[in-house]
Order: sequence, then structure tokens, then C-alpha cells
Amino acid sequence: MANRSFAMDREMFRTVKQATLNHARLLYHRLVSRLPHLLAITFLVAVAPLVSTPSLAGVRNLWHEARANKAAVVAVAAASAAAAYAYAMSRLRPVYLVDLAGYKPGRAHERTRAKSIGHFALAGRFTEESIAFQTRMLERAGVGEATHFPASLLRVPVDMCLRTAREESETVIFGVVDDLLARTGVHPENIGVVIVNSSLYSPTPSFTSLVVNRYGLRHDVVSHNLSGMGCSAGIIAIDLARHLLQVHPDTYALVVSTENITLNAYLGNHRPMLVTNTLFRMGGAAVLLSNRRADRHLAKYQLVHTVRTHRGASDQSYGCVTQEEDDEGHVGVSLSKELMSVAGEALKTNITTLGPLVLPLSEQLWFLGTVVLKRVFRADVKPYLPDFKLALEHFCIHAGGRGVLDELEKSLKLSAWHMEPSRMTLYRFGNTSSSSLWYELAYCEAKGRIKKGDRVWQIAFGSGFKCNSAVWKALRTVDDAGESNPWASDLDALPVHVPKVAPFASDEAPKHGQAA
Repeated sequence: MANRSFAMDREMFRTVKQATLNHARLLYHRLVSRLPHLLAITFLVAVAPLVSTPSLAGVRNLWHEARANKAAVVAVAAASAAAAYAYAMSRLRPVYLVDLAGYKPGRAHERTRAKSIGHFALAGRFTEESIAFQTRMLERAGVGEATHFPASLLRVPVDMCLRTAREESETVIFGVVDDLLARTGVHPENIGVVIVNSSLYSPTPSFTSLVVNRYGLRHDVVSHNLSGMGCSAGIIAIDLARHLLQVHPDTYALVVSTENITLNAYLGNHRPMLVTNTLFRMGGAAVLLSNRRADRHLAKYQLVHTVRTHRGASDQSYGCVTQEEDDEGHVGVSLSKELMSVAGEALKTNITTLGPLVLPLSEQLWFLGTVVLKRVFRADVKPYLPDFKLALEHFCIHAGGRGVLDELEKSLKLSAWHMEPSRMTLYRFGNTSSSSLWYELAYCEAKGRIKKGDRVWQIAFGSGFKCNSAVWKALRTVDDAGESNPWASDLDALPVHVPKVAPFASDEAPKHGQAA
């Protein structure tokens, strides 16, 4: 009992300490942002005697007094210069999102749920129980009838090898980067930073080297290849690009987010590893960032905040999503039963940091007050979850699965309208891992939802366990329903109602040696 009390006290201390630190950081940033005003007021106070003594004799007397007090004048000048330098050094370069592109595979890659289950039956050594389980999961997953698979998995038998995995990744990466460069008109030699994230497939040479080679990027390009970081790696890549753009002036950063399905379909019968077959699909996205002030009038968004939360110190969090082999040697991604509770704790930690940066003061005080009442005074009050709709207009929540979306809709008190981009992304494209956030933002653009001044909150979860957020501010009204938008051909048909359970009839499985 004593140990439990100690643990509660320690958790209370951590919570209050974190909230206090967040408010301290916020006050610091507000002070720094107002430093020019403080310097201006100081200057006006200093020159006030000149204004109140307009005569030439008065000015001459002040000049002689200044010469007699050289040390004081030098000290004031040095202090002003130091303050101005500190302000200049602390001021971050703005990071703009010039444009984005999402990959939409051709119709040859589309499969209905029934055909995908029929193909699973031939592709692996599944038992009848495993097929029945995947069928039940797919009926409840929120996935639609036209999601995409790579060609390697549509063959019978499946062709899972390094060659076909590279073919899939090259098709997606080249497709989105070609589209992005065409949309923006930016020449590859002007790109100074390249970041590619792919969690489960990391070839040699790396994906960044693949991009450098394909587009002939310059020899001093800064490149980073991120792997093993799960579905939240897209926000990690954005945060990394943001930091790099602070030290590399007047340049562009190309960020590519994708995942490889070819080598990561699971062909065994271990139930915790079967869920991914029903959710993960082919896809990818590319984003062009800039720190060039000349791009402000062309850019769609400005990056306002990034908040990264890593719960890897907890064994439960660390082990809830793992890539491993089953007893028969089949490789897959295992999802533990604690995944939802782990995700909830990670989200709580993340919004505790993000809240003071975006929420109105009234919401912050309500939140802090309930924390103090509950943790310090042991009062029997429900935790107060701030209303983020007061500060943010659009929510792009990683389309990890229907269960994740349902929980966040409830926890954040969001409406069906707010959840529509995430639910339609899951329905139309499935879980495309880290790129799903960009499909959701593209949906908002295609539907004409984004107005000048709107703020967009992207939330992603990933193995490790991580919860990462990015907040963007729209610099202009964005109404992008052009042909290059991945949603262009589906706009009239969406949104659709997705029931909690959507049964489907079994389909005839393809014969051996045929494409599914």
C-alpha cells in the first residue's frame, strides 16, 4: 500500500511539474516574441529627455553629459546590442509547406474486401480459424472496397522478395516526388534537405540515396533516412526538417513518407500478427517545405508547432508494437492487447505539452485546476480534457484503424465532421502508415475546407511507443480538387456512411499462377 501511495505521489509530482514547465516555456516564448517592443519602449524612455528639451542648448547639454559618462553610454549600447543579438538568435526561421502530393495507385491494384480475403486464403498457410478471424476484423476495420495492394501480393503465389519490394517503393516514391515537383515547379538542384521515412523496409543504398540519384540532387544535399519508427515517423520527419531548416538558410526540404507492404504481409497463424493484413495498404506522400521568405505568398501553410512524445521508457509501451517471427518463422508485426491504453497515455502526455501552446488561457486554467484538485488534494473529480476545437479548426488523426479513431473522437469530443477526413482516408486508402496524415489533409483541401488562418492539428501514433503532433496555419484559402489530388475522382461519392460492422460475401479465390 505504501509503494502504491509513493507511486501515486511520484506521478502527481510529474504531472504538476510537466504542466508548470509547459507554462514556463510558454511565458518564455511570449517574452522573447515581445522583446522588440520592450527594446522600443526602453529606447523611447532613453530619448525622452531629448523630446522634452527641444532647444539646441538642451541637446548640447545632453551631448556633453553623455561624453562625461562614456562608461554608462557604452554599457547601455552594449546591453542593447546584446539584447538585439539574443533576439535575432532566438527567433526561428519560418517553415512553410509549399505543397504536398499523395500517391494513388492505378485500378489494377484495387481489390474488394472479399477478393482480398480470398487471396489471403491462397497466399499463406492460413487455417480456417485464421481466415475467419481476418474476415471478422475486416468487417469491423472501416476499410472500403477499393484499397490498394502492390503487384507482388496480387500474384499467386505471392512474390515477396527484395526485388519486388524495391519495385513497390520506387513506384510510390518516384510517383509522389514527380507529382510534387511538377506541382511546385521547383528544380531539384534547389533542394538542400532530403528526408525519407519507411519503417519496415530500409534497403542499401538508402531511399534518400535513391532520390538523390534519380533527381540528380547536388553533392552537398543534407539527407536523412528514417526507419523503424512506425506510423508516427512522418511527423518526426517534419520535425527533423524543421530543425535542419533553421541552420540551412534559403533552401527547400523534401520529405517523403511511405511504407513497404511487399515484405510485410504476414502469412502465418499467430492471431496478434494477423490484424495488420486487414489494415495496411499501399501508399505514400511527399511534402515540400521551405524557409525562403519569398515563398510565403506561394505556400499553403506555415508550421506553428511540433510536439514529440516518446514513452519507450515503459516496457509495456516499448513492447506493444513489435516486428517479430512466429513459431514457424513467419515475419510479421505483432499488436498487443494493451495498444489502446498505451496510445491513450501517450496522447495524454502529448496534449499536456501541446495544450499551453495552442489553447485559450481559460481552458489551460480548467485543466491545471483539475490536475491540482485530483493529484494534490485527492479530490474525486473527473480529469478535465480541454476543448481543442476552441483553438483548432481541422483534425488529421492517423487512420490506424476504426478503434483508434473511435477512441480519439470520444476523448477529444470531436464531431463527425471533424473525423470525416480520417475515416474517409481509412475507408478509401486503408492504413498507409505515416503517409495517412497527408491523405487526410489532401481530403480537406479537395473538399474546400481550408480557409485562410485555419489551424490544422496532425496527430500520429507509432511503435516505441510514440505520439507526435504538428500544428499548421493556413496562409491562404486552399481549394485543391485538381486531377493531381489523390481524391479527385472520388469527391462526388464521398463521404459515405461506414457502419461499425459491414459484412461481405466471400468471393471466388484466384487460381494458382493467376493475379488476384
